[in-house]
Amino acid sequence: MSAVAKPVRAEKIRRIGPQRGPQESFLSSSADIAIYGGAAGGGKTFGILLEPVRHVAVPGFGGVIFRREHVQITNQGGLWDEAVQLYPLIGGRPYRSPQLGFRWPRSKITFSHLNREDDVLAWQGAQIAFIGFDELTHFTESQFWYMLSRNRSTCGVRPYIRATTNPDADSWVKTLIGWWLDKDGFPIPDRGGVLRWFVRVSGELHWGDSPDIALEHGMQREDAKSLTFIPARVQDNQELLQRDPGYLANLRALSRVSRGRLLDGNWNIRPAAGMYFRRDEVRLIDAAPVGTRWIRAWDLAATEQSEEARDPDWSRGVKLGRTPSGRWVVGNMASIRDRAGKVRRFIRQTAEVDSFEVGIAIFQDPAQAGKGQAEQFVQELSEFPIRAWPITGDKVTLADPFSAQWQQGNVDVVRGPWNEAFFDELEAFPPKKGHDDQVDACSLGYYAHTHDFRPTESTTTNVSI
Repeated sequence: MSAVAKPVRAEKIRRIGPQRGPQESFLSSSADIAIYGGAAGGGKTFGILLEPVRHVAVPGFGGVIFRREHVQITNQGGLWDEAVQLYPLIGGRPYRSPQLGFRWPRSKITFSHLNREDDVLAWQGAQIAFIGFDELTHFTESQFWYMLSRNRSTCGVRPYIRATTNPDADSWVKTLIGWWLDKDGFPIPDRGGVLRWFVRVSGELHWGDSPDIALEHGMQREDAKSLTFIPARVQDNQELLQRDPGYLANLRALSRVSRGRLLDGNWNIRPAAGMYFRRDEVRLIDAAPVGTRWIRAWDLAATEQSEEARDPDWSRGVKLGRTPSGRWVVGNMASIRDRAGKVRRFIRQTAEVDSFEVGIAIFQDPAQAGKGQAEQFVQELSEFPIRAWPITGDKVTLADPFSAQWQQGNVDVVRGPWNEAFFDELEAFPPKKGHDDQVDACSLGYYAHTHDFRPTESTTTNVSI
């Protein structure tokens, strides 16, 4: 009886590489500095992670990919999570000390942050062949130029920089890539991936179409650096759209400003009055539907009107509801402008009128004094469902999610004598001068609803924007 050889099943070969289009152009660019993206969903994270892999067999090769803050490296779905999925497939072994990174037998790729302006000084004397900046607009201009001076190599790999970015009309990056953008802030299609050269003299950039620009300023041709910008949008990332067909709808549901940046790739759009809340985008109703779940969210102040303080901030408490069908309802606005003791009594009176079925949310100042004030409120109103939220971050970012619902027509406002002042303030947001107390209260109310605050307990919760 002769043995019969079993057929050997060929293992499925997995190709690891860029998608055709902008991502492929990014990874094949010869520029000393290549900046990629300019909108959400274009495959930026995968691109910047894949770029240095080509050199991991080179003895002594080292690369560093920066985020502005450490938590941005380890956030779910961020750089580290993506690297853990990618690098072991090509032989990388993770390590976590002294920094996060991956090692190969002859090379390594490190993840680090530049939170403070002077964190760059920790890299004095370093020689880094590959430097990556994930979300370049988060870094300062001086951080970028300092790290460019650390972009040196003795391993045989020509030193170079790769960066990803989303649009920011007020960032120095917009000026850096200005040649690649039209007057309306959109990328010029024919210029995507085109190289230009510059020299930096006394902090000023001088541009040219070849390295000869260096000769015009008394320098050597090799002193000129080449730079390009390669725009990409979510439509260029078919892999993402196939795996997550709802992502495009998520971008379309953003607020007007965020949608302009992250979906359309507009570098000119910025927060301005009328961009977030327009009164003709909501519906006035006589009463909220039965079954609406309510939270009263307070933005607190403690200054009474006087000769010295003629127009102090208000303490505003919006009663914001979520209907059984998922719509949002602004039920009313409670307002007072007085000293701290009278404000506390007013909040208690409002809570008693609202009933125990209405949750109470208050802002907590991140400082120690704010913590004490919040704890005092929670203690004094302990018989009511109350939560203090020590939210940090700018007001525009906090308002963005609620404004997206407003702009999509998902918000109703109950008719009342407070309506006119409410609409006036919201339409003027963000104000050049004046008040935004009612916007802040609405932002907190929305945040509390969407972060699973139910009127069952009193507590404080740490959150950040």
